[in-house]
Amino acid sequence: MKQLHGLSNFRLVMLFGVLMIFGSGCSVITTENQPPTYEIDSTVVTTSERTIAYTAPPVNLQPHELSKVSEYSKFGYGVSSPTGPGLAYDVRTETAPVGIMPAGYVVPTLPPKQKLLNFFAITDVHITDKETPAQMIYLQQLYYPGPPALVEKIGNYPWSFVTSVYSPVMLYTTHVLDAFIQTVNALHKQPGNAFDFGISLGDVANSAQYNELRWYLDVIAGKYITPSSGAHAGADTIDYQKPFQAAGLDRTIPFYQTLGNHDHFFIGSFPLDADLQEAYIGDTVLAAGDVLLNPASLREPEYYMGVLDGSTPNGNIIKAGPVADFTTPPTVVADPDRRALSRTEFIDEFFDTTSNPVGHGFNLVDADAPEGFACYSFVPKSDIPLKVIVLDNTQRDDDGDPGIHGHGFLDEARWTWLKKELADGDAAGQLMIIAAHIPIGVEALNSKMEWWDNPLNAVSLEDLVTELHSHPNFLMWIAGHRHVNAIKAFPGPTPEQGFWQVETSSLRDWPQQGRAFEIYLNADYTISIVATQIDPAVKEGTPAAISRSYAIAAQEITGNESSAIYLNPSQLIDLETQEAVAGTPDPSIKPLLDTDGQYNAILYKQLSDSMKLKMQTLFP
Repeated sequence: MKQLHGLSNFRLVMLFGVLMIFGSGCSVITTENQPPTYEIDSTVVTTSERTIAYTAPPVNLQPHELSKVSEYSKFGYGVSSPTGPGLAYDVRTETAPVGIMPAGYVVPTLPPKQKLLNFFAITDVHITDKETPAQMIYLQQLYYPGPPALVEKIGNYPWSFVTSVYSPVMLYTTHVLDAFIQTVNALHKQPGNAFDFGISLGDVANSAQYNELRWYLDVIAGKYITPSSGAHAGADTIDYQKPFQAAGLDRTIPFYQTLGNHDHFFIGSFPLDADLQEAYIGDTVLAAGDVLLNPASLREPEYYMGVLDGSTPNGNIIKAGPVADFTTPPTVVADPDRRALSRTEFIDEFFDTTSNPVGHGFNLVDADAPEGFACYSFVPKSDIPLKVIVLDNTQRDDDGDPGIHGHGFLDEARWTWLKKELADGDAAGQLMIIAAHIPIGVEALNSKMEWWDNPLNAVSLEDLVTELHSHPNFLMWIAGHRHVNAIKAFPGPTPEQGFWQVETSSLRDWPQQGRAFEIYLNADYTISIVATQIDPAVKEGTPAAISRSYAIAAQEITGNESSAIYLNPSQLIDLETQEAVAGTPDPSIKPLLDTDGQYNAILYKQLSDSMKLKMQTLFP
């Protein structure tokens, strides 16, 4: 019988009957369309009107001391106010060969002729079961002197600034998603702001777990959430463990999904096998080596990786440390809902939800596609010649890569499919957007976050960009994965062949934002894309507000110069050697240090002559 939140359907029915008989606790069983447990702030605006302001305190905690959450307030970490000035838009036109734009293109002074599309994107929500025994929490606390080039740049903490394996924001991932959904709903109701659709760019789950995915889907659907597992410690007393009613996304906004590496790999990094599956649903805390230093050490029982104690207000790390320090293996209460999902199982869950549309795009996958195929396309508005190509560019589970599986990758089936989608878009006279999890051309080739130059990959990065340049009505590539808000220009051989890449930061880590995209047809029949960051409008005192303070604290504690790698993404870093790549930083990516990782922009794009004629006919 299918399990739901640890209870079978039969047991849920019996429990409901018992509650009805005794006349108490009936409100525990709630359904969709109930008032949300946690309200958001009454003022809902984008970062163009106001931003989150904070001032970093003096350094008192070192990066490997991030888990000392109880000391944050003593040292002034994580204090902020939503009173910062609005973030200006950077006007950008450089998608053509150097010397042609911007010098050869004048930004139109007349108002746009038509608003073609308005949508929002979220990415890297990383809904986390903080009590699962299969994690890598302890790695964040390790202290190593790094390579000389890295030590000079960021100090002696090459691993402890990697907050993806541990950060106190792990406690409140469902609450932040709920707050963002409510923010989107409020923006959607404002005059002229209605969203045509929303899309997730992947990594909805932290580690491909069934319960993590269900919490994600159920928050979007507006269901009652029980954000704990196993023993459900603290579920009656601890704010991040208490069940709550989610608001749910406005049913008039279709919502689509992209596959991320964390959605089908262990910690986004390793293919799932029988041993890992057993670790997920078993009761013994995972023991492994330092996989950040050596991915092959996953099978070496050097450290117990720990869990977060849900019975403590700050989610204390327990059952972690060198294996030699334990007389017996640490254990937790096992939970079958922690089982890991394959690609196919992940996709299937999107058909078991009441939010719109059924399948969230996976219903549009070609019927004859290989099993686990997660690519599809859709046309958001029937009267606008624009289609969105949703591309799974994560690695295959069986590609043989011995390292961390965060590379960009297309096998032959996906590469063939993408070329056909682009050609079909040309033939139909459509503008095109690619939505993928992993960005391209932003880090050193073969680094953990960049394209994998390997015979198993059906296309090189160079050939991929050449193909994209051959489609003059391709507008932009949108992506997540790196948790940054960088925007890169890909100038083409001619002005109309250039395109943009827009990255959106994680909803989990600072700056905890999504992004709105408004696409306009201009008076001169060019396209402008208004890309705007959106902060969740969290209300003071709510779990989502606590998460924001923790995200800021994590930035303050682990940041300093180390954050320059991420806040200044124009500086390419070879993540294999942790050394800066020689040469001039990429001029098409603007540093984000002055805006604390946030970036609003207006991006201009020239169209082909044939597309201009079509748009003149549609919008004379």
